[in-house]
Amino acid sequence: MPIEWICKHHTDLTKEQLYAILQLRTEVFVVEQRCAYQEVDGLDLRGDTLHLMGWDGERLVAYLRLLDPQSQRGEVVIGRVVTAAEVRDQKLGHPLLLKGLEAAEHCWPGTPVYLSAQAHLQAFYARHGFVVVGEEYLEDDIPHIGMRKG
Repeated sequence: MPIEWICKHHTDLTKEQLYAILQLRTEVFVVEQRCAYQEVDGLDLRGDTLHLMGWDGERLVAYLRLLDPQSQRGEVVIGRVVTAAEVRDQKLGHPLLLKGLEAAEHCWPGTPVYLSAQAHLQAFYARHGFVVVGEEYLEDDIPHIGMRKG
């Protein structure tokens, strides 16, 4: 079954979709990556935040969040990029990021896009036109690097 891609403004999310989003993010970022941090950060339901979801039937298997440029000093900020462990062999990160960039361009044409990448994924994001900005830093004991496109 092909992945169904859905992008919604936070005000259009159902409670089941929001629950699935928080469940997947916690499953990967908190449990799998062993990072004890406040994953629910207060940004999911603010401004014009968009949520891009990849569904395999009833299971959310891929996700990213887009924060609007009005709340992020003039840049669209992509974050919480995640795929479920059981589908990583399907390489969903590429279509996920492409759909996220399409959504950003559709909603905020010509606006630069920023993301904070885990450093080991720098080449992945570079393939999609992102370039490094700034120095590498630690976030939750994981090396990260800022990257921008546009």
